[in-house]
Amino acid sequence: MRHSLPGPLPPVLILHNIPRESPPLGRDPSRAGVMDEVRAVAAALAERGTPHRAAGAARLSDLPALLAASCEPVVFNLVEGLDSGDDEAIPVPALCRAFGKGCTGGDTECLALSLDKWRSRAVCRAWHLPVPPGVLVPPGRKANLAPLPPGACIAKPARLDASEGIRADCSVFDRDDPAGIDAIRTIHERLGQPALVEQLVGTREVNVSIVQRGRGAQTLPLAEIDFAAFPPDKVRIVDYAAKWTPGSFEYHNTPRRIPAALDEPLAERIRGLARTAWHALGCRDYARVDLRLDDEGNVWILEVNSNPDISPDAGFAAALAAARIPFRDFVADMLANALAREGLDAACAAPADAPDAGDVRIRTTHADDRDPILHILAATALFAPNEIDVAREVLDAAIAAGQAGHYQSFTAADAGRAVGWVCLGPTPCTRGTFDIYWIAVAPARQGRGIGKALMAHAEARIAGRGGRLAVVETSGRPAQQPARRFYEALGYRSQARVADFYAPGDDKVVYAKAIAAP
Repeated sequence: MRHSLPGPLPPVLILHNIPRESPPLGRDPSRAGVMDEVRAVAAALAERGTPHRAAGAARLSDLPALLAASCEPVVFNLVEGLDSGDDEAIPVPALCRAFGKGCTGGDTECLALSLDKWRSRAVCRAWHLPVPPGVLVPPGRKANLAPLPPGACIAKPARLDASEGIRADCSVFDRDDPAGIDAIRTIHERLGQPALVEQLVGTREVNVSIVQRGRGAQTLPLAEIDFAAFPPDKVRIVDYAAKWTPGSFEYHNTPRRIPAALDEPLAERIRGLARTAWHALGCRDYARVDLRLDDEGNVWILEVNSNPDISPDAGFAAALAAARIPFRDFVADMLANALAREGLDAACAAPADAPDAGDVRIRTTHADDRDPILHILAATALFAPNEIDVAREVLDAAIAAGQAGHYQSFTAADAGRAVGWVCLGPTPCTRGTFDIYWIAVAPARQGRGIGKALMAHAEARIAGRGGRLAVVETSGRPAQQPARRFYEALGYRSQARVADFYAPGDDKVVYAKAIAAP
């Protein structure tokens, strides 16, 4: 079935880690390579004409402020590790969701599982998937390798990816060779990691890239690493040098062959195992499964990589090309998935019948919008000073908490300057009811569709969060008659009138509108 590409996308934040000097490994090419991914995603979005910007973080503590200040409703997540370790990349999807943003790639639980090789092995075994025999050796513990079969073993860090900490000349050893203790100790002392020691199975390595386009997970053409140039006494593995050391023998002699030269029954068995591993670890959007084959036809799962490298030279991009999926379409699909998961597809793009507000753009309220919005409220001459004081408190709370707060604040901006404001939030003690607390448009810009666009944006946000009812309260004074007509024209119906609510002769009029699901 032909895949239907998403339509226009909302502005996108490309979030990445800042490449760093990374003791104890020194300059870390695998981390520096993230900028190749950033450039590739940015080029794909530029090709589609999608607004975007890239932002980098060095520490996990940088992210809340960065996300709170971001007006983009969706994040393309390229964070691979932060200053205190790869583990700090795990909470990124949960943080994005806490700030009301869609996020591409694996969720926090999936990233935690896929980064921890020992836990992911346990999950695979529970799903009856074949993994090599292995033992975990925590720092400070004596290694007991007796449970492993005799023969070659490989020691690898239990919680690092991209082949970091794996060197063919010292990571591979015979189970009964004392040199294995040195390999394990190196992981403990240099990397501060538990060591996963596995039986070295097979001599062939196959990578299966999987992409989720819409609801289905599609396996891309299989890739096999070609070890033909390796002499007989050289271990056939893809170690750190093969991936990240351009001057090494391994780097120049481990090309991928795609599609892999495998008979169809074996290829289909590999695809089936990879798809099962995808589901076992709860992958989404895109992933890569690495497997080993032995001469007896056995297939073993080595790793499931959520959010694998998607730079132009990486295996995942090669698999997309082999499947004839343009990279720009892949990027758009991942963003569409992220938006749909959070119910933000309707909330982030203007409805087809949205009014034309010219060059005005609706975005999350920034701190710089505060004073211009308060000036707009004063300029309308519809709000008393005490009401503007309340608006100031609401606005300050919304800006401080961002998308994680109760008040959701959005600004209509023209050339970056506020010309309108809407603020909404869930009504306490209700299920699916939301209040639209404030809406105002600069007097000089009224009558141009800005108010309608703000209301459409607010309703879409409510729908995206599972809301079913929008409620607006306004004054019954003659001066507010244009506001009441405005709400009625948008389909709001008067539900109640409380006499003398605001002041003698100043009634409260309550309007409500049913909100359709996105």
